[in-house]
Amino acid sequence: MPQVAVVTFDGFNEIDSFVAAAIVNRCRKQGLTAYITTPTPTVTSMNGVEITGQRSLEFVPEADVVLIGSGIKTRDVVADDALIDALPLDPSRQLIGAQCSGALVLARLGLLDDMPACTDVTSRPWVEAAGVEVLDAPFHARGTIATAGGCLAAQYLGAWTISRTLGEASARAAIDYVAPVGEQRATVERVFAALRAGEREPVS
Repeated sequence: MPQVAVVTFDGFNEIDSFVAAAIVNRCRKQGLTAYITTPTPTVTSMNGVEITGQRSLEFVPEADVVLIGSGIKTRDVVADDALIDALPLDPSRQLIGAQCSGALVLARLGLLDDMPACTDVTSRPWVEAAGVEVLDAPFHARGTIATAGGCLAAQYLGAWTISRTLGEASARAAIDYVAPVGEQRATVERVFAALRAGEREPVS
């Protein structure tokens, strides 16, 4: 049964972690489950919301999918060797996604190499300073690694995760469920158009 670690650090952005986890968990009956995964028993969001993690970082190596959320303290995270060492990600056997400033974590781990990334406007100069080309796009994926830029792009990471683990039909059903009433078809088609575009290699 595929398991997803939604890595959530102190100062996290609620939209990133909760939206991705909620969309993935629409598929729990099919065996796909997402867990909010934290470095400490509790973490506090950028807006002061305190939550209790469902899994510790020790869960990360055994997860089939790892999604790294963003937050206002991501630069502190990438400067913390202990935190980075607690993220032994393996793209040969894991799907790995990052939201907004989470791209900094992938860069710090050496997972982006020559791969361009998506991030948010605030994080863009930091990601570029890490030597990563930033795309003017909401989603990009190459192989088992994906990045998304902008808070609501969490829906793309959620849909990508489901598509890659359970198949596109399950992902379409999950997006249809969470879409605004009366906009289901348009939302599903928009999300999958973004995924298809993001999986094409950009032209330099």
